[in-house]
Parts: sequence; structure tokens; C-alpha cells
Amino acid sequence: MRLDKFLVEAGLGSRTEVKKMLKSGKVTVNQVVEKSAKTHIDERKDQIAYQGEVLSYEKFVYYLLNKPKGVISATEDSKHRTVLELLDETARQKEVFPVGRLDIDTHGLLLLTNNGALAHEILSPKKHVDKVYRAEVAGIMTREDVSRFASGIELKDFTCQPADLEVLEVNETAQTSRVQIRIAEGKFHQVKRMVAACGKQVTDLQRFSMGPLVLDTDLALGAYRRLTAHELETLATFGVEV
Repeated sequence: MRLDKFLVEAGLGSRTEVKKMLKSGKVTVNQVVEKSAKTHIDERKDQIAYQGEVLSYEKFVYYLLNKPKGVISATEDSKHRTVLELLDETARQKEVFPVGRLDIDTHGLLLLTNNGALAHEILSPKKHVDKVYRAEVAGIMTREDVSRFASGIELKDFTCQPADLEVLEVNETAQTSRVQIRIAEGKFHQVKRMVAACGKQVTDLQRFSMGPLVLDTDLALGAYRRLTAHELETLATFGVEV
């Protein structure tokens, strides 16, 4: 790997910024000052340091984002703000992307990473990775609706796999419900369409969990953080390098 690429991925700054650092003589390779950005290093064996502080190499990075409404789950878009625009420059330099998509008006848990193999495993229909949503609904969700979800709701273009619907709260006066829905699929507008098939309407939708990852309630909307060591351990169960 080129030295300047390593320094960028280590979070020291942009290509332009790290080249300035190199020229200033603040970077050493195996305790020898190195000023050339083109120098090739072994990122796993060579000791790279900046101002005496040894840098570690991260092949993959993982961010847990509390996605707000009005932002799309994409890496670029000409009309809407994307989730990548919520990250700082250092995080964006890792070339991360969202694992799966949340509708523009849906908020909640979104994983961003540069680990394509892991993303494939999480999104693969064969893996049946559970996704849990919490929804505010216009209308009263009933026991009959719970049974319909469990049996597999039939939509116009496909029949949903059996899903869990839990009615958390009902407001008879306002004729509204608060529910939790667990599905193992992730088709376009699926949760909203399943509720609509029961004659009600989702007015607010939040993804609370995906596989082993659970939304951090301390994260404000639009905020993100790196995964903890424990969360990374849970991702290792997918059988790919983490």
C-alpha cells in the first residue's frame, strides 16, 4: 500500500493534507523519516508513526447511525441529502456505504461500512436477518392483524414471509396504535404496505434493530458512532472477516 493512502485511511486527513505532513518530516516508517507519498509499505508489518505516535491500520470500519427523516440511504444523490453527508471527512474517506436502505421518511438504525462481504451476508435473503421496526399507526391494530402478519400477508406482487406484530399501545380516543414489527425481509416499503393491507396507515416508522445490532438510544438523530468491541464480535457470527 502507498504510504499516503495508509495515512488517509488511518484518519490523518486528505491526500493533500498527508502529503504536507510527509514533507514536514513528521512521519516515520520503521523509525526512519519518510517524506515520499509514493513509498510502498506493508501495512501489517511496518511500523508507521506520526509525530512519534504509532498508527494502526484498519481494513474495515463500521459506523452505527441514527438516520433522521429527510435523508436518503445512498452514497450520492443530485436532489436529496445523503447519509454520507452526515459523516465527517475522516469517516467519508473510508469509502463507507449504507448496508441496506431506509426510506427517506423512515428514521432509526443504519449501519455504514466498507466491508462489502459483510454487507452481502446481512442483506442476503438466505440469511433471514431479522429487522425490527417501531411504528405509529393511524387506526387500531387488532388481534386479527397479528394473525395475518404471522400467516404471511399477501400483497399485490408478493406474499410476505411470516412476521411478528406486537401491539404496544392503543389509543381508542385518537384511534391510533403504536406497534413493533419484526420481519426477515426488506422489500420496498414492505412494513408500510403490510400495515396498509390491514386497512391502517403508518404515520411514523423507526428501525430499531437489524440482526444483532440495536439502535443506541443515546445517539441523537443524525449522530453516529463506531461499533463497540462487543458489537463487532456479534458481526463475526456472519462468518466473514470483520
